[in-house]
Amino acid sequence: MTRSASDLHRRAVDLCINGKYAQAQRVLDQAEARTEDPDLRARIVGTRALALQRTGNPALAEELLRAAVAGGDLTAHTQAILLGQLGAIANYGGRLDEAERWLTEAIDRLDDDPVPAARARVNRSLVRMQQRRLADAAHDLERASATFADHELPTDEAQARHNLGYTSLLSGDLVTALREMLAARPVAASTPVNAAITDVDRAEVLRDAGLSTEAEQILARAANVFGAHRMPQSRAEAEFHLARSLLSHDSARASVVARAASRRFRALGNDAWAARADAVHLRAVLGGPRVEDGAAPARRRLPATAQVEEVARVLAARGFRGEAAALRMSDALARARRGEAPARSFRVPASSPMEVQLLAAELRSARASAANRGAAARRHAAHGLDVLGGWQRSFGSLDLQTSVAMHGANLVFAGLDSAVRSGRPDVVFEWSERARHLSQQVVPLRPPPDPELAEELAELRMLRAENPGADWLSVPRAAALRERARERQWSATGVADGDERIPLSELRSELGDDTALIAYVYSGSELVALVCASQRTVVVPVASGADIRRLQEGLRADLDMAASIRSGPMAAIVQRGLDARLDALSRVLLDAAVALAGDRRLVLTIPGLLNAVPWAMLPAMRGRVFTLAASATKWAHSRPGRSSVRPTRVGFAVGPGVARGREEAEVGAASWPASEMLREDEASVERVTALASSVEVLHVAAHGRHAVDNPLFSGLELADGTLFGYDIDLMPEVPDTVVLSACEVGRSSVRWGEEAIGMTRIWLHAGSRSVVAAPVIVADDVACELLGAMHEGLAVGSSPSEALAQAAASTGIVAPFQVHGAGF
Repeated sequence: MTRSASDLHRRAVDLCINGKYAQAQRVLDQAEARTEDPDLRARIVGTRALALQRTGNPALAEELLRAAVAGGDLTAHTQAILLGQLGAIANYGGRLDEAERWLTEAIDRLDDDPVPAARARVNRSLVRMQQRRLADAAHDLERASATFADHELPTDEAQARHNLGYTSLLSGDLVTALREMLAARPVAASTPVNAAITDVDRAEVLRDAGLSTEAEQILARAANVFGAHRMPQSRAEAEFHLARSLLSHDSARASVVARAASRRFRALGNDAWAARADAVHLRAVLGGPRVEDGAAPARRRLPATAQVEEVARVLAARGFRGEAAALRMSDALARARRGEAPARSFRVPASSPMEVQLLAAELRSARASAANRGAAARRHAAHGLDVLGGWQRSFGSLDLQTSVAMHGANLVFAGLDSAVRSGRPDVVFEWSERARHLSQQVVPLRPPPDPELAEELAELRMLRAENPGADWLSVPRAAALRERARERQWSATGVADGDERIPLSELRSELGDDTALIAYVYSGSELVALVCASQRTVVVPVASGADIRRLQEGLRADLDMAASIRSGPMAAIVQRGLDARLDALSRVLLDAAVALAGDRRLVLTIPGLLNAVPWAMLPAMRGRVFTLAASATKWAHSRPGRSSVRPTRVGFAVGPGVARGREEAEVGAASWPASEMLREDEASVERVTALASSVEVLHVAAHGRHAVDNPLFSGLELADGTLFGYDIDLMPEVPDTVVLSACEVGRSSVRWGEEAIGMTRIWLHAGSRSVVAAPVIVADDVACELLGAMHEGLAVGSSPSEALAQAAASTGIVAPFQVHGAGF
């Protein structure tokens, strides 16, 4: 049957909606050959123009549309559709005011034809998003979505719902943004091109959430898809967003990618988007990475301020005022760091994007620091962090809290550097707590039961078993389930009232006479230790960051070898090398601080720089009662207190393949009047989860693995697969004390200098008071004997830190197990 020209045109429209532009062009050729109707031919031209624009010929697209509008003999309805298409092309070219005007006129004229009007509303919403008129954009999308639903157009409806998620992203609501995008994705991502389009927006959510590595992988893949489908505008947009993400941690690559995007935009005649890419390139050159390790900043040749201002003027004129402000402030910040006098001041409304507000705070802090006004520098940095904290307090998810701290990294280090330079113990303590507390100020509400998440995690366990390699989450189905698990955890974890940072005077009261705090503070170049004991608080210089890194080189390899090589001629050689390294670390990190602390129990707080140190194995710590606290505030608010009741409900679980796992559990259980035990074939994820919810002390002897890039997929290997970090959120209750006799699960991934996340932090965030774990491989016999003996102390009411120290003394074992949280 021969299809009519109208049918063919509708088919071409559907193909364009699904990103199949080359095929749409061929169908449009057929439609045009079958009609002489001027209105239909004009609408064919309009659809062809959109396809041309998306495939790299915007000038011809606009020329065709303008000729069609001026051609006469068209109904008002057809002219309105063409105006809407002109508006869409103007938007892609970055001419926002012009696009808004044409699209609004089209919508007004299409009042009696709801579907074309709805499509014009979707395009107008894109303009309004860039103008930061988010409520207006959301209104357009809600109306369009309802129209598409009424007319049974599921792809259009899904794309409108996806764009609603994007408005949430721009307003800072990352949870709603991800939820809307993932809900729309199955229909909106109907083709590889449409999938890539939705992926670019989803990557922006992940980028703003601080998950840059994942965002950049998605953007690189999307750029390849657009390149393969000959869509240079979309490819350049993906590269632009990739460069923006790279700005936070790899300025050299950000510059390269931004310049490539700029060249593509200019080849398309798109000066507005080229200016956006130029701005990212200039910011990369101006900003560069944060200077650390005491090295003198490279005396780069900065771009001329006139060059910066020219690009900023273009951006502001085209409606990208936030990007213009960010560029201008980046230029001023680079010059302030060089001690140059400010050329201008900036007024930043509270409604400005978060990026602009934080840059303004950083600029004010840098200018104050350059003028030797340390208190003012800290005040401005603190103000910026308070703005960030206000946003952060809307998130209960540990994953989201720790990752969005990225946005405050430069402000944190600005404040820490100024605090360390001041030499004042009260100021150093304040900023130590501010840095450590940044992602811990929110107390999460336990999420409600989520059977669907439980089912999806069970499927992920099967996929993990089928693909045991480190890249198992790259399998498409696993990647999709990972996204769903993240969205559910972000959405389901509510927020209770947060903890206020503890003042130094109150901490001294909590410490009493028998406990000291050693807070290690890294300024970005220097490491110092704040020692608070009784009524005395002292700041002790430790070493440069570069020296600390050198001391840790090869440490993990030595620890792993020492745990693996337990006998034979090499064992003594390996042990001597490890002992020498541990002695050197101990002298530098602890000798002076421990001398001030005396024989008191120790609360340690550490920055990411020291995350891999096995504190219990350092000579100065052997035999000492200590705990690693996320912050002094968290320790003080979480500690059980002197009147704590001895636990009576105790559970043990043994995973498969642990040589002495059952023996370890049985030795530990023998210290208790009663306990519950799940042996190898009984310790399923479901039963261990139920056990964890019913006991005060949980001991798991199992193999474990830390997932560096996806810490919430770190886990414990049980009878039916891996118990993930996400599974912990499904537990109605969590134990007060968790003992993880599992290799590596004491490790954490450091996020943005201070934030660390791993299985220990996940249990603590969920509500456990203390977690006993090791950051490296531990020999089975060491774990069996040391942790089995530890239960003797726990059973008679000793705190976890005391029980572990007693077990180390009685067995003579030196091992990397350490207590995290409120160990006493």
